[in-house]
Amino acid sequence: MATEVREIRRLQVSMGCDRNCEPCSKYFDCTSPFKYEIYKNPALRRIQERLAGVKYKIAVMSGKGGVGKSTTTCNLGAALSMLGAKVGLLDSDFYGPSVPTIMGVGAGRLKVDADGIVPVVSQQGIKVASVASTLTERDAITWMGDQIRWALYQFLGGTSWGELDFLLVDLPPGTGEETLNVMKAIQGLSGGVVVTIPSEVSQIVVGRGISLCQKANTRVIGVIENMGTMLCPHCGKDVDVFMTGGGKMIAERMGVPYLGTVPLDHRVAKASDEGMPFVLRYPDSEPARGFAAVARKIAADVGFISEN
Repeated sequence: MATEVREIRRLQVSMGCDRNCEPCSKYFDCTSPFKYEIYKNPALRRIQERLAGVKYKIAVMSGKGGVGKSTTTCNLGAALSMLGAKVGLLDSDFYGPSVPTIMGVGAGRLKVDADGIVPVVSQQGIKVASVASTLTERDAITWMGDQIRWALYQFLGGTSWGELDFLLVDLPPGTGEETLNVMKAIQGLSGGVVVTIPSEVSQIVVGRGISLCQKANTRVIGVIENMGTMLCPHCGKDVDVFMTGGGKMIAERMGVPYLGTVPLDHRVAKASDEGMPFVLRYPDSEPARGFAAVARKIAADVGFISEN
């Protein structure tokens, strides 16, 4: 007797509803109005109060690792600062925090005063809060579930950000728990910026990230294609290492804005390792102009500057 073989269309793990909405992975799928009760949580109310002085809160995300998301976040922060904005960076990638290194504050340590956690401030006046600023080079973090969520709450609700124009939240790669936590914790996100590279593999997972934003009612400000066409430093010819154009394709396919391409340049890694955002170290380079152009589009999109 032949056995029927059926195609798996969706993998769903359900443990029933225990009315504990705060850590629930199905929060944005749920249609129950009860879920909004989580905002009575004192920790979440504290976050809203703490971020009241921040005009624009933007999540920077990617569907996968290795696309230069943290580097992009830092350079966008620096480029926005060059436009006259007061900028803060929250590094919410607790397992692989790299923002302090890129911003040149790797040796700085977070402190606490009567008003809360005091961010480390870069030479450009950008406020940086990261778990990396509480660790030594050899320390390792192994946090699970509620620990990660409460660490995020502590950074968002316990940090003295003061008055900011922009707070850029550097999310971990993927669409896992940490990303969901940020989207639930920050009410009134101005939007999400999705970073990709041109490869087809990256396009697929970026599409999932965009879908998550849409499901969470978080507006997608646009897609940035990082590591685009490289100008060969030896022959001067353009080299398409990752077949440039994939970022624009996925943006058009998903119906979201395309913010632009940042060319691949080996000096980006060099500047990051030296603790200087690329847009400041090599302001006349093509990648720096790419970051600056994207920053201007974001600033215009949220109304910080006019589009003209």
